[in-house]
Amino acid sequence: MENYLKELDERFCERYSDYVKLSAIEGYEMPETIYVATDGNIARRDSSVMRLCYQKKRDELLRKFKAGLADTSFTFNFSFRSLRDKIDDRRNKHTFARLLPAALKHCGETAESAGEKLEIEPRFWAKIVKGKLYPEKNTVLALALVCRMQSQDCANLLSASGFTFDDTSVRDVVAHYLIEQKIFNEEMRDRCLAEYRVTNLPIKRN
Repeated sequence: MENYLKELDERFCERYSDYVKLSAIEGYEMPETIYVATDGNIARRDSSVMRLCYQKKRDELLRKFKAGLADTSFTFNFSFRSLRDKIDDRRNKHTFARLLPAALKHCGETAESAGEKLEIEPRFWAKIVKGKLYPEKNTVLALALVCRMQSQDCANLLSASGFTFDDTSVRDVVAHYLIEQKIFNEEMRDRCLAEYRVTNLPIKRN
């Protein structure tokens, strides 16, 4: 297995935090979260001790976890804005549409060139760019990946759209890793996404 896939596995084991799904893996050993501290009082360990990186059979458990994966992330590419949203946006300097040009400029893209790399109907992309529609999370993540976007710009666009990276989401952990590590080569990117069965990002493929 290539190094970048091994590093993704390590990062996933360190970050992924849907403890209900993790504890359901056959062979998973529930760690002791309550213990007696040196002062004699009962203390509780942080829930992060439940992550796969602390399991003795980490690699085996990760293989079982991957075998049961299916991408259930939402595929709709935009959402409609309410009248209240439209009014609020007039005073907000940090909307997606207002932050987008600078983020694209940082990675040498334009709204037009970015749209050509997304599996989104041009008429809807044009409305997202103009602020008439809000992008869904899948759209923002796909945009960051195809445009080789800086991590902070991606985080800003997510925030402006009402999202953050969520460590309980397989899709988010994988996409965050790719963006942080600047793994934008199409073959490498797609292998990482396929490894964790992330299939619903609206990325246009040749």
